[in-house]
This record gives sequence, C-alpha cells and structure tokens, in this order.
Amino acid sequence: MPDAASNKPRHVLIMGAAGRDFHNFNVVFRDDPASRVVAFTATQIPGIANRRYPARLAGPAYPEGIPIEDEARLEELCARERVDEVVFAYSDVRHELVMHAASRALASGADFRLLGPDATMLRARVPVIAVSATRTGCGKSQTARWLSRRLGEHGLRVAAVRHPMPYGDLEAQRVQRFATREDLDAAQCTLEEREEYEPHIAAGTVVFAGVDYAAIFEEAANAADIIVWDGGNNDFPFVRPDLHIVLTDALRPDDAEAYHPGEATLRMADVVVVAKTNAASPRQVAEAEAVARRLNPTATLVRAASPVVLDEADRLRGRRVLVVDDGPTLTHGGMPYGAGYVAAIEAGAQVVDALPYADESIREALAAYPHVQSVLPALGYSPAQLEALRRSIAAAPVDFVVSGTPIDLAALVDVPQPILRARYEYANASIPTLGSIVDATLERLGVWHPRG
Repeated sequence: MPDAASNKPRHVLIMGAAGRDFHNFNVVFRDDPASRVVAFTATQIPGIANRRYPARLAGPAYPEGIPIEDEARLEELCARERVDEVVFAYSDVRHELVMHAASRALASGADFRLLGPDATMLRARVPVIAVSATRTGCGKSQTARWLSRRLGEHGLRVAAVRHPMPYGDLEAQRVQRFATREDLDAAQCTLEEREEYEPHIAAGTVVFAGVDYAAIFEEAANAADIIVWDGGNNDFPFVRPDLHIVLTDALRPDDAEAYHPGEATLRMADVVVVAKTNAASPRQVAEAEAVARRLNPTATLVRAASPVVLDEADRLRGRRVLVVDDGPTLTHGGMPYGAGYVAAIEAGAQVVDALPYADESIREALAAYPHVQSVLPALGYSPAQLEALRRSIAAAPVDFVVSGTPIDLAALVDVPQPILRARYEYANASIPTLGSIVDATLERLGVWHPRG
C-alpha cells in the first residue's frame, strides 16, 4: 500500500538471480501503482549484476528500466533508495540463508516478504503437468523428458516450458522458442541454457522460455495440447498445474526440509517421486519417504530409479578418463559428482583428478564448492568460461572424456580426447507407477482416453 501520509508508492527492492525475481515483478509489481520497484539485486549466477531490466519489459511506469545491482550492496541500496520492502525471490538456498537476508533487510528498516503461489502462478489455456524438486540435481530433467515422450506417445502435442535462465540480452529473451540446435545457436545460449533445452529438442519437444511468462504460456498454448513445466532449482511453478510432480532425492533425504523453497514445493505436491532409489541405501530411501509422508501425507508416493546410460562403455575399462559433470548439480545442488562420474566408475575407468588441469578461472569458481570431488563442472555462462573449460579438458593427459552434462559437449569444445556421453534416465521402481498416475490425470482432464 502507498504511504498513508504522503500517498507515495512503497519502494520495493527484489532480491533475485535472473529468474523468479523478474517473474514476480512482471505479475505482481509491474502494473501496481502502489509500489515502485527501485532495484533488483543479483547473486548465484556470474555476470548477471550491473545490468538493467529493460524499459520495454518493465512497462510505462519505468521509462529508464530498473537497475540490477550486486546483492552485496543490499544495505547501501536500502538506505539510498529509502526501501520500504525487500522481496526475496530466488531458490535452492538453506532456510537460514533466507533468514539472514531477512535480518539484513529488517536491520535496514524495511519489511521482508516472500511471494507465494497464489500471487505468482499464472493460468494456461491448456492442461499443465509440472515437474519440480526439493533440490537441484534430483532428476527433474530426465523426468520431464520421460514425461514429454509419454505424452507424445499418446498423440498429444507437447510444449516444454522451462524455468527462466535469462543470462543475456533480456529484451531479446522476452519470449524464446527452441525447436532445433540452430535455434540455440541463433540465441547464443550459454552452456547452462543448452543443458536444459537441448535434451528436450533432441527428443522432439519444442521448448519455450524467456522472461515474460504470460506471453510465453500464451505461445506455448497456441502450439500444444498440453504443457510440461520443467522447473529450475527447487522453485515452485510459475503456472498453476493440473498435476504437480515433485522429486525428492533418496541420496539427500535430509535436504527435503532444509532448503527454500524446496520444502514448500514438497508440501504442495500431488505426487512425490523418491528418486535415485537404485543408488541409495534402503535406510536412505526409508528416510526420504518418511520425510515426504510427514510433510505431505496426502500426496501419492512413488519410487523411481535413475539408471545411467553411457555411450560405448566397453571402451573405458582400465583407461584414464576426465569427467565433466552438470554444473548446477555440482554447484547449486551440492553434489560431489554427477552422472559422468557414476558412469565412468561403473565402466571400470580410472578417473583422473580434474583439479590439477583446471584453468585458473575454473579453480577459482571451484574454491566456493570444496565438496566437488575429482570432476570438472560444465561451466559456460560466457564464451570466456566455455573457452576455459575447453583448455582445462585439453590439458588433461587422459584417454577419454566422460561428459555427464545433458548437452553434446563435443559440439561445443574442440579437444584432442574423444568425448563419450553419460546421462541419467527415468525408470519406474514401484507400484503405482508415475505413468499410471499421469494417464489417470489425462483421462480426468479429458485430453486422452485409453483404447479398450
């Protein structure tokens, strides 16, 4: 509400990471005369601060756009801009980090706010099945790909709408549609964006993403009978789903209620998938299920496996290999390794420690993630980072490179070693299966009927 004494709009600062923050602004603040967003702050993603949210996206109330500042300057910005309210709008952070941010805002005199699903979820004109998770690296990507294939096999036109990753020209990224690898090249997608978009494209699914999700969902609905929301990190969906599938990781059972907004996402789920049961111990699986049942006793609980598929695995036995694994899984997700490492070990390869051969910039990035063991994260938020990754791989005296990133790494980096791809797939591991639940939902929505 405006200041009652002066009738001036409340000054709002949004803490984000180039995703949820822009969405919250678009749907809650952009057309609200009672609020004036004075700045975004940025963290987590390299190079996304010191830009502006463009005037053409911000609307007529913001003819000069909105500055995006480094989160380290929060207190300074609150004082300079006389901020009345700080809105926290990013994901995959421990609960205590959220409260540390709240304490910084409160100490500056501002209110602190979290926007929930009712305030921020849009509605699509076609049915939506959403895939979310309690942490990065639970297995959303392979689950969303599996789901898209199943829907396609039922004769449905499927559009995948991906959680935002607008790391470049925000105005050009307002609404993005990717149907081919050439579309990714034309948009100058980063390696991280390609990791999320390329597997869908390879499976024949068109991907929509960008900044303005009201426009994005409209375009997706024009192109499809059903939308698959492919969530990012552990955020809840930007659209109201007809079926909300949430993955929790059997290898990290305690994380399900330790991170924001992953715990909220788990509590919202219609179906909780306990993932990676093939790699976890029976005790870990039981713990993950116990947490899920305690936090969300009404959700349907299913188990899933995450088998690793490795190209030409027989070539690796006894050979020296360097592993490149999915960057967000290692960094945001807190995992020590990913699919590439698992596949290399299962194939009998000798995994060479990547750190001694890593470029200086990659070593500096890894210093913030001491839990990462033996592997290189696929960092490529900029051409310079991608070149640093290429140099690091090329410098390693190994026979093969095992790539656990979802993209075709060999198409992006020219290195002397052969690159073999490893990837997780989705597999049912219990009754009822996720497939039977999805099919029942499609029948309920009237978009598919089984033959019989």
